Amino acid sequence: MRAEDLPYRPNVGAVLFNRAGRIFVARRADFPNAEGPAGGWQLPQGGIDEAEDPAVAIFRELGEEIGTDRAEILGEHPDWLQYDLPPDLIGRALGGRYRGQRQRWFALRFLGEDQDIRLDLDPHPEFDAWRWDDLANLPSLAVGFKRDIYGVLATSFARFAIPA
Repeated sequence: MRAEDLPYRPNVGAVLFNRAGRIFVARRADFPNAEGPAGGWQLPQGGIDEAEDPAVAIFRELGEEIGTDRAEILGEHPDWLQYDLPPDLIGRALGGRYRGQRQRWFALRFLGEDQDIRLDLDPHPEFDAWRWDDLANLPSLAVGFKRDIYGVLATSFARFAIPA
């Protein structure tokens, strides 16, 4: 299977800021050694359903992945960003149907309390841990193929990394 023959999956992502200006990051349940150099911490993100507005999709994804959609949109990155999967994941990750993802990213302010975040609501949770972290740390937390996008987001959304 050749990566160039596969499409990109339409996707949305959330950079969720708390009132202190820190961001929500979660450790993927399928990356048990996420503290190492390979990363494994990521932002909430997920597919866009056919004909779904990205601004609607981001709230659906928050509810599905972290158990709450108690947030408001602060801003949106002006461009679609995309990444390619590494060769060893082509045909395996993303249902084997995509070469990577084409993403629309939103900055959001979390309006709830920490106890509103529930990773255990989904019978097959994507994440097994979460924390608030500094936006500047974001690129170093991610798997290698997502680092460039996370670097763009750390710059693009820096204006939201202040106490509310």
